[in-house]
Amino acid sequence: MSDAAALPGQPRGGVLSGPATARAVNVLAPNPSAMTLDGTNTWIVAEPDSDLAVVIDPGPLDEAHLTHVVDTAEKLGKRIALTLLTHGHPDHAEGAGRFAELTGTKVRALDAALRLGDEGLAAGDVVTTGGLELRVVPTPGHTSDSLSFHLPADRAVLTGDTILGRGTTIVAHPDGRLGDYLDSLRRLRSLTVDDGVHTVLPGHGPVLEDAQGAVEFYLAHRANRLAQVETAVENGLRTAPEVVAHVYADVDRSLWPAAELSVRAQLEYLSEHGLIG
Repeated sequence: MSDAAALPGQPRGGVLSGPATARAVNVLAPNPSAMTLDGTNTWIVAEPDSDLAVVIDPGPLDEAHLTHVVDTAEKLGKRIALTLLTHGHPDHAEGAGRFAELTGTKVRALDAALRLGDEGLAAGDVVTTGGLELRVVPTPGHTSDSLSFHLPADRAVLTGDTILGRGTTIVAHPDGRLGDYLDSLRRLRSLTVDDGVHTVLPGHGPVLEDAQGAVEFYLAHRANRLAQVETAVENGLRTAPEVVAHVYADVDRSLWPAAELSVRAQLEYLSEHGLIG
């Protein structure tokens, strides 16, 4: 067994940009960081025999990247006909307005402030551009407006920041809520159990070959962190920074501000459920 296969979700090795499934191609944005991993994954999704494509998360406002996405689609014989957003964080959505200008497309998102055009996105919606079938799956928690997109023909799901290709994501309190996030993970798990989804196409990091394993890892990780936070409070730690310094002592300090958002969400969750005073 390779090292990659031993990791949660079985991340695919090799180059991140390029074809990931029969219908999905990744164009990696040049914005790597501790929070964005290798950069933002901009997904071009289309039926193989169609000349129309959908782009999910154009990424940052980087002219070279946005142009590269258009050029990549054209080399595949596709015209970009629609832009979708998984959520509104700048590393996913900041370039959407300029990308719409370059492609002449509408931008659909859950948050009305991010849309360009009349149509939004909601649970149960199905995008059918160029014969493609993308089912909208609400997955709030990382943010309140987070969406995933189920691609049944490839037995895949595009998860934005709800599940990453490496490591774990944050619950961006106060907009993100832990209860919502746990419900979203369970919703994604049902896709793996009931709908045969086996591939995760994340917003950052490599493709995951074992969707169910990834979801189970995330659920276990959240349960473990929640228990650690509860124990820290029982031991007298009261503020989010105090809890972070204790629970995340083995994590790079540059990530502590992000960890504090998740801790605040966990403290809120514990309080709401009467688990801490």
